[in-house]
Amino acid sequence: MLQWYLEMLDNTTRLLIAEDQTLMAEGLRRLLESEFRLVEMAGNGSDLFRTVETFKPDVVLLSVETRMLNGIQATRHLGRVTRAKVIMVTTHDEPEYIAEAFRAGASGYVLKRCTFSELVKAIREVMNGQSYVTPLVPRPVAGTATELGPQPDSKLLTCRQREVLQLVAEGYTAKEIANSLNLSVKTAVFHRMAIRDKLGLRTTAALTRYAIEKGMV
Repeated sequence: MLQWYLEMLDNTTRLLIAEDQTLMAEGLRRLLESEFRLVEMAGNGSDLFRTVETFKPDVVLLSVETRMLNGIQATRHLGRVTRAKVIMVTTHDEPEYIAEAFRAGASGYVLKRCTFSELVKAIREVMNGQSYVTPLVPRPVAGTATELGPQPDSKLLTCRQREVLQLVAEGYTAKEIANSLNLSVKTAVFHRMAIRDKLGLRTTAALTRYAIEKGMV
């Protein structure tokens, strides 16, 4: 019986779980080990890149909320140092998050409320060279997101990000930006973080100078 079970396991696909909530990561690892023999975990940004170097995963299951490094930043960095496929595993179902994940180079996007069978399906599909977006988000959003792919120019801002940057430069708070653009505060904050990451500018003053130089204010 044990021999039959071992023969059913995927012995070649190497999975890395990047999740800073230990209980969740350990639970997911136990589930995945029922399908895949080679599963490792990383708890934060520095652990993630160290483990990628030593373990050489085929697929990274990446939580957007990973401590010390957000998932979008991590996906971009992973694209520079490994050929591993990235599947975002997150609570965020807003179209902006999904689109930004695929622009950064993700191959898959699933929600933490999805079933285990769906996660396995996502892993199988990205390993076969396909993109995967959970059916828990609207189909038009999923279709548009998977067509985006990585941006060749990391400093290319989307139209929405340009709108957010303009308001940041004009002194708007995250709440005011959200109200002005009819967004949630969480989404407004996400856009601001994405802008900082793309431009490599970490302060409001630096973002303001950039917006002025580009004639956006």
